[in-house]
Amino acid sequence: MKEYEKLILTATTANSWIYPNVKNWAETTDALIQDVVECYEAGAAIAHVHLPRGEEVEIVNKIREQCDVIIQGGMSSDIIPDRKGDFEARPDMLSIILNHHDEHFTQVNLNRIHSLEELEEYCIKCREFNIKPEWEVWHTGSYWNLNYLIEKGLIESPHVLTLFFNWAGGTWSPPTADEYLHRIKYMPENCLHTISVMGEKQTKIATLAISHGGNVRVGTEDYPFIRKEVPAKNNAELVARMVRICKEMGRDVADPSEARKIIEL
Repeated sequence: MKEYEKLILTATTANSWIYPNVKNWAETTDALIQDVVECYEAGAAIAHVHLPRGEEVEIVNKIREQCDVIIQGGMSSDIIPDRKGDFEARPDMLSIILNHHDEHFTQVNLNRIHSLEELEEYCIKCREFNIKPEWEVWHTGSYWNLNYLIEKGLIESPHVLTLFFNWAGGTWSPPTADEYLHRIKYMPENCLHTISVMGEKQTKIATLAISHGGNVRVGTEDYPFIRKEVPAKNNAELVARMVRICKEMGRDVADPSEARKIIEL
């Protein structure tokens, strides 16, 4: 395998949208903080956290008191005014979708347009609060919007992307090698990417990404099973499993300080 930089592993700690009855995720604030710390100890450099509204500052501060994991604020489906607390908490990174939301899950359907004007405002606010955007890419149209922001000089490289596969709804894309290779073929310059795969094909696409210089995201939000029909005990177990896979494939995993240098936080 070609020599690549160390792999950045992201742990996503939210509930599963497609397996809502598994319930192996944190359901209280204290449990969420403990979950993040355990993911860090298992090898995650980034924690993708849906910060409960009204508790954003407190949770970010408590996580930082216990570990130096990179904190990535989630819930890109929310509009900017609803994420006021996210900005005030000043996580290291903030998830921002580069296209519209069109998702269909067991208990919720979501349709929300995210305009270029909104994306421009995100760029300005992230710069103001010294937060690195993490751009969600659901199809190649996302790249058109990203290039628009780059050409306007609103964001600085390296551009951190998460490529989404098999998330149900009108922005769905297949969790296949063809789709992954297609997505990285058209990726703009000066980007590094992570894969997010909902469902049991996660390991298949993860190993492909590992071998092509990509990074990996795991956790209960994406797929809460350690193997088919066997729920993980917790997110730390999912992280530890992916660390083992990376090592077996000859790719070392970055710790948070190494990941900060790669991302240029």
